[in-house]
Amino acid sequence: MNIQNILLVAVAAFAAPAIAGVPADEAKQLGVSLTKYGAVKAANKEGTIPEYTGGLTKAPAGFKAGSGFWADPFKDEKPVLRIDGKNYQQYADKLSEGQKELLKKYPTFYIDVYPTHRSASIPEKILNNTVRNAVSCKTDKNGLALDESCRGGLPFPIPKTGYEVMWNQQLRYKADTTTKSSRSWVVDSNGKAVISAQQQTFEETPYYHEHLDGRDPQLYWRTHSVTQSPVRKAGEATGLMDFMDPTVKPRRAWSYTPGQRRIKLAPEFSYDTPVSSMGGVTLFDELFVFSGQMDRFDFKLVGKKEMYIPYNAYKLYFTCGVEEQFMDKHPNPACWRWELHRVWVVEATLKPGFRHVYNKRIYYFDEDTYGAGLYDAFDQSGQLYRSIFNSMVQLYDVQAPYAVKNVVYDFNKGMYALVNDGLVGGYGVLTKPMSNRELNPEAVVARETAR
Repeated sequence: MNIQNILLVAVAAFAAPAIAGVPADEAKQLGVSLTKYGAVKAANKEGTIPEYTGGLTKAPAGFKAGSGFWADPFKDEKPVLRIDGKNYQQYADKLSEGQKELLKKYPTFYIDVYPTHRSASIPEKILNNTVRNAVSCKTDKNGLALDESCRGGLPFPIPKTGYEVMWNQQLRYKADTTTKSSRSWVVDSNGKAVISAQQQTFEETPYYHEHLDGRDPQLYWRTHSVTQSPVRKAGEATGLMDFMDPTVKPRRAWSYTPGQRRIKLAPEFSYDTPVSSMGGVTLFDELFVFSGQMDRFDFKLVGKKEMYIPYNAYKLYFTCGVEEQFMDKHPNPACWRWELHRVWVVEATLKPGFRHVYNKRIYYFDEDTYGAGLYDAFDQSGQLYRSIFNSMVQLYDVQAPYAVKNVVYDFNKGMYALVNDGLVGGYGVLTKPMSNRELNPEAVVARETAR
C-alpha cells in the first residue's frame, strides 16, 4: 500500500462520524422479546432451538470447585442426528464451508447433533450494563474504534453493523480474569500429532473491571503465555494488549527469550503473522477466532441464521482422552458435541490496497455468547484456505460462557491444529484481578524465571 493511500485511509478514519447506539424504544426489547444480551428469547418454530430461560447456573453432581475441570451436565444424552458424507447435503444450509469440506473429503468425519441447550448464563450486573450500553455505546472511525462510554457489558446487544458484531466477539463476557494450562497440538499431513507448545496462559478483560488499578482506561484485553515445553522453547514468554481505539493505540505486543534475557516489543504479533507456538497453522488475528484491529477488511453484517455449532463441549474439554481426541485428518468426532443455534453471520472482504493472506472471511457467532461458532477463510483466488470450529462450555459456578478450545483446519497444507487444550492442568477463574504492577512484562518475566 503506498503512502498516499495510507494517508487517505487515515484521514477518512479520523473524519468518520461516531455511530451511536439504538433508540430507546428499540432497546426496550431487551429483557422482553430479546434477552438482556440481545438474543432472541423465543424458541424457533420447529422447537429444535428452545426458549431461553436463564441458562445453566446449577452445578451437576461430581463438580469439584477449583479443580480446573467442570462436570458434564449432559453426559447421559444421546445424539438426535448424525450428519456424514452421505447425507450432509440435506443439511447444507446449516453447515459452514469448512464443515462441508470435511464431510466431503473424509468418510471418517461426522457431526453428531445433540439436543440444543441454551446454557449461557451471565451475571445480572453484566446484563444490566449491557442494557445501558445499548443506547449509549457507539463505534467511531468507521467502526474501527470503540467509544469509552462503553463499559462493563456487551457493547452492542442489538448490533446493526458487522463491526459491532466483531466488537461484541472481542468484548464478550467470559469471566474477568482466567488462567489455563494451554497445550497446542499440530497434526501434520501424515497424521502425526505433536505438541507445538505447552504453556501457562493468563487472560484478563479490564473492560469488565470495576477498579482499573492504574490500568489504561483504553485497555480492554490483555494476555500473556509462558512456554513450558518443548525444552528448546522453555521459558519463552509473549504478551498482547489491545485498546479500544487501535487507530491511536495499536496492539502492544512483547516477547522474551531466555537466551537473550531481554524483553522486546513485537509489533509483528498481529494481522496475518503466523503464531509459531501453534505451529504456524493459525494467524495472530485468528486467535480466539478473531483478535486485533479491523482496518484491513470491510466487515458486513449479513444477518442471522440457524447453524450446527460446537456447544456444551464438556467431553471435548474435560473427559476425552489426550490420545483419543486425535485422528489422522481431523479430531475424533466422538469427542465433539454439536447443537443447533442461531448465529450472527459477518462477511469480511479485504479492502482495496491492503495486504493479507486472505481475501474473504466468514464468521458465525452464537447469539447467546458471541464466543462459540464457526469461521471460514478464503485465499486470493476464492479457495477455502482455513476453517475454525470454536467450542464452548458454560462455567456454571461463575456464570461465564467459556469458548477457548478450538480446532484450526489448514486445507492448503492438509493439516490441522487443536488449540487451547486443557486436558492436563485444566482452566481457572480468578476471584479478583491481579494488580496492574504484577502484569507488566518485566514483572511477568521475573516471576516466571524465578520458578
